[in-house]
Amino acid sequence: MSDTHGSGGDSEPESKRPRTASASHERCDPAEGARAAVSVIMPVFNASDWLDECLQAILEQDFLDRMELSVYDDGSTDNSRELLERWRQRFEDRGRPMLISGHSSSSPRGVGFAKNQAVRQSSGRFLCFQDADDIMRPQRVRLQYEAAAANPNAIVGCKVCRVPEGSTERYTRWINSLSPEQLLTQVYTSHGPTVIMPTWFCSRDWFEKVGLFNEGGKGVPEDLLFFYQSLRRGGHVIRVDECLLVYRYHEHAATHSVLEETIWSHRVHFLQERVLSQWESFTVWNAGKQGRRLYRSLSATNQKKVKAFCDVDENKIHKGFYTYEESKERPKPRIPVLHFTNASPPFIVCVKLDMTQGVLEGNLRSLQLKEGVHYYHFS
Repeated sequence: MSDTHGSGGDSEPESKRPRTASASHERCDPAEGARAAVSVIMPVFNASDWLDECLQAILEQDFLDRMELSVYDDGSTDNSRELLERWRQRFEDRGRPMLISGHSSSSPRGVGFAKNQAVRQSSGRFLCFQDADDIMRPQRVRLQYEAAAANPNAIVGCKVCRVPEGSTERYTRWINSLSPEQLLTQVYTSHGPTVIMPTWFCSRDWFEKVGLFNEGGKGVPEDLLFFYQSLRRGGHVIRVDECLLVYRYHEHAATHSVLEETIWSHRVHFLQERVLSQWESFTVWNAGKQGRRLYRSLSATNQKKVKAFCDVDENKIHKGFYTYEESKERPKPRIPVLHFTNASPPFIVCVKLDMTQGVLEGNLRSLQLKEGVHYYHFS
């Protein structure tokens, strides 16, 4: 989403907010005939540099059923609101209602709040999430609608084309190359959701079952928290294997406002809840910094389940043990450090994917292990 959101301060009272859509927080279901098939959900904050291109692409969707655009302006200080109003008639002329609301408080409420507000004022049976700084390809709504209609309990994503080309090359390759199985097994990595938020499409029923986005404001990874909650509810993750979104990289993206430490703690918690709680013991693959950090972050119960670290670094292996110096236990825990060929599964792999010229991936293949059964990637 464009620009960094401020912390969740109080915005103006609801009655004072300039609105052109219903001011109510609660969604009232319109008569079935008036409902849109799809609501495009777009939070906006200081997005004037990108809005024209973004809105033109929404207008050019080849989707033939009823579609609306629901926008919530989270206190923009540029001319985003004026630009949005200027586009309203063009949308109306195409039979695509444009719902615009927002607030003018000096304190933005955050991406989660803005998305929730845009959902609340919308009517669509399906929700297509769009960031104001990205560009839909013409077939995006149609193809994701087909996938979501066939999979009503899923978050549906798509492949992306990164702009500028070559920015975040490793991350973009990961987004576009995960197998259907890895969309579920690689949910613990530092990359975050295996289908990225700007590509999300889902049924309204599923969105309401999962619950609203976290409204904590700046610094809260609201997309990651929603994604985890969807998985907890038994939701599926699906990707349409076409590039349906031009995904813009720039320094003001709201993603940059979330601290790595915050994301780390959520990831560790989810890993312990979903995976480690099911295992009696396991090996941490990486005796270096990342592996030791994971070990120190685990609960005391899960620390006791770590039977070994494994590595390829002969220096680390030669030392024989990792001693947990910060432990209050006496004697302090000493965890064996083994060569990976001498270690036994299951593994939590704390080596970054796609960073070893294929060596890590080759080592995992050599042990004939199945991802999601014998190991999970965490880094």
